[in-house]
Amino acid sequence: MKILILTAATGGGHMRAAHAVESYIQTHSSGNQVVVLDALKCVGPLLNHTCCDGYRFLCKRVPKAFGTLYRATNKESPMRGMMFRINYQQSGKLAPTIQNEHPDVILSTHPFATEMVSEMKERGYRVPLVCLMTDYGPHQAWIAPHVDAYVVSNEDMVPQMEKMGVPSEIVYPYGIPVTDVFFQKKDKAALREKMGLAPHKRTVLFMAGSFGVTNIIHIYEDLCTLNLDFQVIVITGKNERLYQEFETAVQDSGKKTRLIYFTHEVENFMHASDLLITKPGGLTVSEALACNLPLAVFDAIPGQEEDNAAFLRSHHMAVKLDECTDVAQVIARLLENPEELDAMQRACEAFDKSKAAQNIFMLMQTLYDRAHPEKTEK
Repeated sequence: MKILILTAATGGGHMRAAHAVESYIQTHSSGNQVVVLDALKCVGPLLNHTCCDGYRFLCKRVPKAFGTLYRATNKESPMRGMMFRINYQQSGKLAPTIQNEHPDVILSTHPFATEMVSEMKERGYRVPLVCLMTDYGPHQAWIAPHVDAYVVSNEDMVPQMEKMGVPSEIVYPYGIPVTDVFFQKKDKAALREKMGLAPHKRTVLFMAGSFGVTNIIHIYEDLCTLNLDFQVIVITGKNERLYQEFETAVQDSGKKTRLIYFTHEVENFMHASDLLITKPGGLTVSEALACNLPLAVFDAIPGQEEDNAAFLRSHHMAVKLDECTDVAQVIARLLENPEELDAMQRACEAFDKSKAAQNIFMLMQTLYDRAHPEKTEK
């Protein structure tokens, strides 16, 4: 079976989910081929730059405008119709790439790609299409008429999708896949010692997010004024300006802090920590939950990140800092009350999506067998 995974670089989550499935298939499934393609790049540089650069600009510079766009495209409206027409027009440009790959099943981790393949199927293309949604709330942009199965992050989304017109029998709450390293149990004390931190001290992890966030520095500075015994890890990502600002803040804080610019070992820092302070991007949330790491979320982008934060709060896996008058005191309450933090950790542990990639692969195999009964009979 040849599996084509279509994704895009509007935010890192779509890509990371795609590569998590790819990694599972390559590691655990012999005799199958998987190819990952950036659908927007395949269509052409104009659409790719327009979508990716436009997304980053809206999220970083005018998040309220992004929220307005997000809500407008989540219902029947001229804006929603315009987006559909764009995808309809571009689907013809993606079709040759897909047909040249000759896939047996297509998995899409991006709504634009989902709509484009759905349009191909409207014109007679006969390959099963699975849509993997990478956030914790549904949106109309993901929904297309010729999707054979939807994989969603949680059980709450099944009735929500049904209200949007999707039959519940084709919605599978398998979870957002992340690579196996996030599910592997690690010794916190040993990890901390290896990182040059105190092995048995409460540890708070800050992650700035792919777009860079300056508000996180103020949270860090306020937290360091507390008369509490804890230590900090800060990962700024590839944001030199933010890293430099943190260097100054760390020097002035007097708090034991491990400052990291960029790392390929995020899972180790998550496993070493007791609380993650971050923006609630879909994949960052999924990776933290895989590590059974409670979250304190802030600066949620209006739209999908607000949905992610609402889901986490409703299931007692996170606190939302934006609504707090005194952010430092909210964090202090968690650090001073290990019972509450432990309860959040147990809630994360109960939300077990460790078999997400495996279940997605099995679903694709089922759809392939259904489309090729003659091969199954043999």
